[in-house]
Amino acid sequence: MTAVTFTNPAPATSTSGAAQLRAVLGLSPSDSGPTWLAQARRESFEWAATHGLPTRKDEDWKYTRLDALLDVPFERAEAGGSHRVASAALAALTLNPSSTRVVFVNGHFVSDLSSLSDLEGGVTVTSLAAALAEEATGLESVFSRAFDQYDHAFTALNTALAVDGAYIRIAADTVVDAPIELVFLSDVQDTPLLSSPRSVILAGPRSRVSVVETHAGIASGLTWTNAVVHVVLDEGARVDHFKIQDEPDTGFHLALLDVRQGPDSRFSSSSMMLGSKIARNEVHVRLEGEGSRVSVDGLYWPRGDQHHDNVVLIEHVAPRCVSHQLYKGIADGHGHGVFNGRIIVWPGADGADANQTNKNLLLSEYAEIDTRPRLEIFTDDVKCTHGAAVGALDEEALFYLRSRGVTREAARALLTHAFALEVLHRVESESLRTHVETLLADRLSVDGFAIEGSSGDR
Repeated sequence: MTAVTFTNPAPATSTSGAAQLRAVLGLSPSDSGPTWLAQARRESFEWAATHGLPTRKDEDWKYTRLDALLDVPFERAEAGGSHRVASAALAALTLNPSSTRVVFVNGHFVSDLSSLSDLEGGVTVTSLAAALAEEATGLESVFSRAFDQYDHAFTALNTALAVDGAYIRIAADTVVDAPIELVFLSDVQDTPLLSSPRSVILAGPRSRVSVVETHAGIASGLTWTNAVVHVVLDEGARVDHFKIQDEPDTGFHLALLDVRQGPDSRFSSSSMMLGSKIARNEVHVRLEGEGSRVSVDGLYWPRGDQHHDNVVLIEHVAPRCVSHQLYKGIADGHGHGVFNGRIIVWPGADGADANQTNKNLLLSEYAEIDTRPRLEIFTDDVKCTHGAAVGALDEEALFYLRSRGVTREAARALLTHAFALEVLHRVESESLRTHVETLLADRLSVDGFAIEGSSGDR
């Protein structure tokens, strides 16, 4: 293994900065893989060297300090090592033991924990490493696309370092009934590890699939997950995506969900962010086909000294597209939450219908949530709204519950649970909704009081 240490490089205009990054990261310019992948990796290094790592001087990073992450001497997680993941621990993280499941430990595919049998015709589910070896369709476009003004060095480093992740391809007119589960686990002992999974989901015309993405750890330790997921929807396709981020509070999690939608496609994504010391979840959706629709929801809950940053960018490019966002934050202790939502309606995207809502709940006088909802409209004939609110629990509601014999801790749990349910109830899958409500209820259980669905009721 090669030690990884990141510093903020000075802007560069030559490949000298890229060479320095290669030396730091222990990678050779002639890394294995297709020619186009080697070129994409070189270009990503050069881009990172030129632009440097983001700092709080960058507008989209002004509330997030990365010092704690950058001070750790991470090493790259390598494939082929043993793991300590027990089947019982894995079962607790999945919806259905018989479902299609792709499991990664420290960013690398583990076949003995995965379940890829009984796939329907027209459905391909495998690891990215296997897909690259077979030169699967669609990979060059998602690796080689040009960086734009919304990318940063962490996305570029993922391009340079990613060797594994999930590859899902759904053929035209194929409907996958059961969710496909992607489980990313960290297993570290003494050495801080960096994993860089990159996943690709390609939905053919009029296809339909649901994907559940789970990030967790089997033990506390210094880990850094730098993940990217690409989703491409062809005409009339539908993809439902749900993400659960419950990694140990000692780790770091930076992630990008990048979505491109064709005409009349439907995409929904819900995320639940509970874990990591510093977590940043970015969602970037481009509505490129006329009549496409997207719904992006999220629930984030920093507590202790956790920091959760949510960045959402929805671009209306084509006419008559619809986008809806609902993000809710709960902050306790010295927790710090951030919502940075942005909707852009570009020229020619007439008939756009966009709605953005962010609601936040502070459970401690030391907790903090910063919210920045934004609309940028460059055309007429649109219907766009946005709003944000930050507040505390209703004291009258607390008093009402306590007057009926409910302890203050239990009353806080009940009201907090009710606040979160609006996001959870938008999840269509009953099994997934029950699974997520159990995770939430476990966090709310106090002094023998348990919300329905928590471990106290099992």
